[in-house]
Amino acid sequence: MQTLTVDLNERAYPIHIGKGLLRRADLILPHLARKQVAIVTNTTVAPLYLDTLSNALAAEGIDIVPIILPDGEAYKNADTLNQIYDALLTHRCERKTTLIALGGGVIGDLTGFAAATYLRGVPFIQIPTTLLAQVDSSVGGKTGINHPLGKNMIGAFYQPKLVLADTATLDTLADRELSAGLAEVIKYGLICDLSFFGWLEQNVEKLLARDQEAVAYAVKRSCENKAAVVIADEREGGIRAQLNLGHTFGHAIEAGMGYGNWLHGEGVSAGTMLAANLSQRLGWLSEQDVARIRALFVRAKLPVDAPDLGVETYLDLMAVDKKVESGRMRFVLLKAIGTAVVTADVAEQALRDTLHDTTRHD
Repeated sequence: MQTLTVDLNERAYPIHIGKGLLRRADLILPHLARKQVAIVTNTTVAPLYLDTLSNALAAEGIDIVPIILPDGEAYKNADTLNQIYDALLTHRCERKTTLIALGGGVIGDLTGFAAATYLRGVPFIQIPTTLLAQVDSSVGGKTGINHPLGKNMIGAFYQPKLVLADTATLDTLADRELSAGLAEVIKYGLICDLSFFGWLEQNVEKLLARDQEAVAYAVKRSCENKAAVVIADEREGGIRAQLNLGHTFGHAIEAGMGYGNWLHGEGVSAGTMLAANLSQRLGWLSEQDVARIRALFVRAKLPVDAPDLGVETYLDLMAVDKKVESGRMRFVLLKAIGTAVVTADVAEQALRDTLHDTTRHD
């Protein structure tokens, strides 16, 4: 097991990374305010891992409230959030009851937002079971739900007490979901870690083959990069926005195609290629740089051509984005591979040309 710390002073918390951690109740117990937890999971993860975690905790005398939700991005909404509240109230869960998110990014975001708002704030723990959640969404305290008009537009910054990343859960992850997680891994190389990008070029096939040593290294390196950015800018007032490379375009793809039809990582991959092409138009990336980025996404079995939603639809969807400031759209672009920048200084015609020329016209 490897342990990192997200050092946010009195709200600091550990990230434990390793195989077989679901059975390690001793890692969870120090973070419980009372001997009651509500485990929030979904219909896909529950048959695989709920008993393992529940049995480990029950052996230590912990009272467990299981909350099993439907699976998928389409359910990351207010109706599903209310299902969590209903269960917590029905079981008379108190302010010292800890919520545990057992699942991927959707479960983590829903559970975190429920924890931030139930009784005005109860503790929660992240136990991510997908690669995307282990390297990105479980770390940093972003929680929330989707709205029909925009992804993640309703939420809160609310840090967990603990992140427990059991890499053994990736053994049961669908190949498509594994690739989707690699989009966020590649993102770290692109925005701030050139040497990691080079390592990924050498090892992407090992990651697809679920080589334990390679996966553990990729999760650790990604979490280190994420933690460093979160420590520097917890509430996204500046540098943290760089973590959204490809996300402004990607969120538009997810919303425009209907939540769940494109996985989040797939939207990020195609969205990052749009950002790379826009960066090239602004004179920052070379044609060779863009080709190099594209090649890695292709090898990771990720989409590199965004769907043709229509330029106006893209612009409308992108206007409902958390990075819009004073009515101006801000973009995360690349000055070079390994160096990101957040800017609103993008000519509308360059944006329109990028959307027209580099989306897929079927």
